Amino acid sequence: MMSMQHKVRCGLLALSMLLAAAQADAHKLHKQGEAAAVADSSLTVTPSRDWNQLGTKIGKKTETWTLDGEQLNDITFFAGIEPGKPLVKEKSKKREPLPKFTTTTLLAEIPELLENTSRSFKGSGSFQIASVEPTRFLDSDGVVFNYVFTDEDQLTRKGEARAAIIKGRLYMITFEAPRLSYYDKVIADFRALADTAKLR
Repeated sequence: MMSMQHKVRCGLLALSMLLAAAQADAHKLHKQGEAAAVADSSLTVTPSRDWNQLGTKIGKKTETWTLDGEQLNDITFFAGIEPGKPLVKEKSKKREPLPKFTTTTLLAEIPELLENTSRSFKGSGSFQIASVEPTRFLDSDGVVFNYVFTDEDQLTRKGEARAAIIKGRLYMITFEAPRLSYYDKVIADFRALADTAKLR
């Protein structure tokens, strides 16, 4: 007959194995030089250094990567947002509806769409668009913009995004990090990654 102490040991061992398996599923390593499909879509990127993909998703068509942890630096991919859909999951469609990407949304309006989404979804206290310029992204006419915002933690962060509307869908990559130290440390890596973005 199994003793109580042995049962407890077996239970703890099984629990630790489950937690280890969950952690393995929660994060995925994207290695330098290996092309990766993003958010179960036709969007691919080839990192110039190793990145960690977070297991949690803020939206059906999203995926988030980080180097040092989500609060220190993160890249979020929005891979083909359909008309009528928000950029991220709505907590409550009735009580807290989010702005939607629509068939009439223009490239010049994408920064405002991200701003309004951030204010509602992240509870950003302030959000300022610093610059907006035309660019080429995914072999299409696109927009690149920079912004500064403050989250609920009152830490000022900077962001940069590239976006394009292709065949009626929105593709966008954003990079965000604390203004002090981490942004300047990683922005070149983000730009190198965004430069490799392609649609298969």
